[in-house]
Amino acid sequence: MPKKHPNILIFAIDSIRRDHMSCYGYPRLTTPYFDELAFDGTLIENAFSPYIPTTPAYSSMLTGQDVVSHQMVSLGPKGPLDKKHPTLPELLKKAGYTSTVVGFDKGFYRGFDNYLNFEGWVSWEERPARKAENLNNVALPALEKMHKSGKPWLLFLRHMDPHAPYLPPAPYDTMFYSKNPCDPKNKSMKPVFAFKPFADFLSSWMPPGCTDKDYVIAQYDGAITYMDACCQRIITRLEELGCKDDTLIVITGDHGETLYDHECFFDHHGLYEPTLVVPLIYYWPGKVPAGVHSNAYSKHEDLIPTILDLCGLKSLAKGVKFDGVSLTKYFNEDGGSPRSEFYITECTWMRKHGWRTPIWKFWEALEPDFHGKPPVELYNLVEDPEESKNLARKEPALVEMLRDRMNSWIEKRCKETGKGNPINDYWIGTDKYIGSVATAKTLQQR
Repeated sequence: MPKKHPNILIFAIDSIRRDHMSCYGYPRLTTPYFDELAFDGTLIENAFSPYIPTTPAYSSMLTGQDVVSHQMVSLGPKGPLDKKHPTLPELLKKAGYTSTVVGFDKGFYRGFDNYLNFEGWVSWEERPARKAENLNNVALPALEKMHKSGKPWLLFLRHMDPHAPYLPPAPYDTMFYSKNPCDPKNKSMKPVFAFKPFADFLSSWMPPGCTDKDYVIAQYDGAITYMDACCQRIITRLEELGCKDDTLIVITGDHGETLYDHECFFDHHGLYEPTLVVPLIYYWPGKVPAGVHSNAYSKHEDLIPTILDLCGLKSLAKGVKFDGVSLTKYFNEDGGSPRSEFYITECTWMRKHGWRTPIWKFWEALEPDFHGKPPVELYNLVEDPEESKNLARKEPALVEMLRDRMNSWIEKRCKETGKGNPINDYWIGTDKYIGSVATAKTLQQR
């Protein structure tokens, strides 16, 4: 009798900031259960979400294609995913897999057998936000049903806890903060509420009169810790069902989050490192090396090739040309990497694109943005990891060199795909405004 294919569980977390996870060195113990999986698995130190925000990120995760191939560059794309690019559940279906996705509406991300949703949006008056428990309430019955089917399964979970509003339940709301969030002597929230496009939205889920940015950051951290505990409930159920050792577990995020960084307050727009970097952990006892920290540079389009390779299912993609590559041969600490530089885009509240290398990061604006940021930005990531010193005017030759690399890559990809650069099809403007939690929820629905 042929051996059953492994199950696949993907925690694809929205707005998870890698440097706020304890397994990535954050001093607060925010992810003790994910830490255990990382300790017994392979942690990728240099995983990136190169195409900001949500829609292009998940499109690359689920197709193995870059932004030129799938054309999903914006939160509000102009069309469905190209049917020429099969999704992960479509490929796995060839091997008898059943699949469930939690956190997406039916239709846009094709191929799943079941589409389930949960409530992840609440205001200050409606707090707390039990997002991960709401997810578990629909995910666990689906997991049990797939397990009972006897077929291998794919469970793709889009957790929303690190996504605003950050309103974790007790005791997580006070786990990392016990001061007065409305101390009149604290002025750190003044610039946050002075930014009119987001002021009403942020006010709708923060304490009335909030003055301390550290309170909001503590709520973000508390939401991650709460989510981590709820994710352990899913792992526990795998153990109870006796299938944990037969399940490949992946932990990643669609993009990061800017908290009090670069005046992009408590959101995920811009191409600064807090938004661009994401966690990536692979766990499968006996199949994925334990205790490894890999320095390989990974992008979202590498997810499908890596999963199929690990599961012995590469034949399912016969005839499919992925833009990503399998990372399995880089599951070590020798410094190898499939790439060292890559194209980056952002097309939500800003319309920009650029080029990132291990040392330099450059991007240019394709139109003015509502933050009034410079039209060209250049940072030395080694000497200035906080990206606080824009060197674009000081280093014009470097700007031209990186722009040439970017444009050469775009020209090459457009020629190879027969498609245009999708970021040129948009105009965002400077009059964007989010007025409520309901508005933000509508923007995120897919």
